[in-house]
Amino acid sequence: MLCSIHFLVSRASAMVSAPQSAPSRRDGFLELLENNFQKRNLVHLSAGSVVPLLKNSLWLVVRGMVKLGAVSVHGDELLLGLAGPNEPFGEPLSTVEAYEAVTLTDCDLLCVTMAEVSESSDLAKALLDAVVLRYRQSEYLLSLLGLRRVEERVRGFLELLAQDYGQPCDEGLRLNLRLTHQEMASALSTTRVTVTRVIGLLRDEGWLKIDAQRHLVITHLPKK
Repeated sequence: MLCSIHFLVSRASAMVSAPQSAPSRRDGFLELLENNFQKRNLVHLSAGSVVPLLKNSLWLVVRGMVKLGAVSVHGDELLLGLAGPNEPFGEPLSTVEAYEAVTLTDCDLLCVTMAEVSESSDLAKALLDAVVLRYRQSEYLLSLLGLRRVEERVRGFLELLAQDYGQPCDEGLRLNLRLTHQEMASALSTTRVTVTRVIGLLRDEGWLKIDAQRHLVITHLPKK
């Protein structure tokens, strides 16, 4: 299903321990895409769809969230990262075998060929800025693996998601995307049981809540 192009950006305010985002760059990217691809149709995919990775082409997320992953040689599923609004992913950006992209939510995606990128210096620069942000996210995820306590890894991971993709609400920042405990465990080199236990501890201390729609909410004030 195709729909007319319409760009949505939703970023949250920064959390203390997570890397800083760059909303001005994202706003500039948004304006560039609107000016250059107004007549380009978007590809709409429902949640849980596999995104075809086309050779020499990049996908840009216009609306929604995409999970980037792979399967290890032992058959384990790996979470490599996430792509949200105005963030790119695709075959040219990865050499990981068994690499795949799956929509976490209903998504509108824009496909841009590398030839189009090379023909537009403005588009190339905007994509470079977007890739830099994705690179910072990847480095931050790697830095979490160096933490000895799994609780610190889980807390840092959720702070990163809240900063990059959270929606402000009365109690803090709400994560509209849904990751399973197993997916979080794969990203943080631990087990599903451990992630479940740590999330329970974070809820007990009031740092984390679950709203009526089963979304995670990261609060700013500890539970008294």
